[in-house]
Amino acid sequence: MWTEAALHGLIASKLSGEQIIVVANREPYLHRFADDSIKCTRPASGMAAALDPVMRASGGIWVAHGSGDADRLTVDEHDHVRVPPEKPCYTLRRVWLSKKQEEDYYHGLANEGLWPLCHNTFTRPSFVASQWEAYCQVNAQFADAVVQEAGDQPAIVFIQDYHFGMLPKYLKDRNPKLIVAQFWHIPWPNPETFRVFPWSEELLEGLLGNDLLGFHLRYHCQNFLTTLDRTIEARIDQETSEVIRGGKSTLVRPFPISIDFEAHQALAASPAVEIAMEQFRRQFQLSGKILGVGMERIDYTKGIPERIRAIDRFLEDNPAYRERLIFVQVGVPSRQLVPQYQAIDIEIDRLVEKLNWKWSSGRWRPLHYFKRHFDPVEMMALHRLAQFCVVSSLHDGMNLVAKEFVASRLDQEGVLLLSRFAGSSRELAESVQFNPFAIDELAAAILQAVEMDSAEQKRRMQRMQQTVKENNVYRWAGKILSTLFKLDFPDSTE
Repeated sequence: MWTEAALHGLIASKLSGEQIIVVANREPYLHRFADDSIKCTRPASGMAAALDPVMRASGGIWVAHGSGDADRLTVDEHDHVRVPPEKPCYTLRRVWLSKKQEEDYYHGLANEGLWPLCHNTFTRPSFVASQWEAYCQVNAQFADAVVQEAGDQPAIVFIQDYHFGMLPKYLKDRNPKLIVAQFWHIPWPNPETFRVFPWSEELLEGLLGNDLLGFHLRYHCQNFLTTLDRTIEARIDQETSEVIRGGKSTLVRPFPISIDFEAHQALAASPAVEIAMEQFRRQFQLSGKILGVGMERIDYTKGIPERIRAIDRFLEDNPAYRERLIFVQVGVPSRQLVPQYQAIDIEIDRLVEKLNWKWSSGRWRPLHYFKRHFDPVEMMALHRLAQFCVVSSLHDGMNLVAKEFVASRLDQEGVLLLSRFAGSSRELAESVQFNPFAIDELAAAILQAVEMDSAEQKRRMQRMQQTVKENNVYRWAGKILSTLFKLDFPDSTE
């Protein structure tokens, strides 16, 4: 069983003076002004939540964009701040970007280009040359920061996600002593889809700067290797998933990401969660009611409109559950400057209003929609109270909400309704799975959840909990680091 202690032991036994540097656009802790004080908060990010315990175990440096309005006031002369604030154990190095860089690199190329390109949600990507230039410029800026932190010594650099497709090559060009790994947190598209990306060869060259490139699923690895085979000249060993180009090797491997199961269970059992549960019972008047929940960013890949339409269909087809079903939807505002996100925000508001107008009766309304970030205690309380949780992603690399719901259930009851197109569906086979594009199928899954007896709920939940417990975030990090530790640090004199 992988634990924080086991991961720490692996790192201590294998590293001999080399440091670990994590690179991510999102910082694990940010500082904001709150009235007359500065408050340190954790952003709503599955990636940051997954990596924070890894960094606590390993120490090292996390390089990220400083996005909090008080971030500059909390760093030292080297743009460093020690985190977490309650028990500092690693260093956060902040990189500063201009508003124009944020607009072009992050909102533009990354989230209007690469994000829809990699998700099969029928959302048209947008590609603008000036945004690609900004993407490369920001990648070079992060390369400067990483090289500065590493100095001329060997280091392991662990890059996160699609924001940094060019960074691996830039790092290798600057410091050949580095071992570079990257985890691509979203799906990789099929070769025909990737063909529309105007700078396909440059991006693939950038990614092949990695010594190790990880995806959630073997299917995504195969898509990437096939894309390479059809796009650039390289020798690809399908059996070992190794790519050789220009004499350099890149391993491509699946590493399904997960959560800290034990920490989630400990929080679920805390007095704070019990208090929040009682508050929600009173707020939603849950006595005699059936509660369903959904929690995610407001994003067109998450299937929130499809979920609302399925609730409408469920109430239409099952009149016995009218005035009995309460669904709580938490939508965290996200990427609000991107037009597609503005459009989905408006669509969700319209659907919520229409559903509640159609079905509300007296004090009862079927859907309670909260457009804000819920803290971990609030989310855990809702997970524990719910008879079912819906994850209706149209396409998702993994989706950690599904695993968080499973980990929260101390009573080993509750039903997880999970889209077949979320990566977590491969591991959580005992969930009730459905096609989110088929509204009737999702409505039928809701009916199955509310009518499932306790014994069947426990049977399914116990198996899923064992899966999440064994395949936790420390196993994810441990497998990646174990693969890296088998690689020899390059000799910069070669």
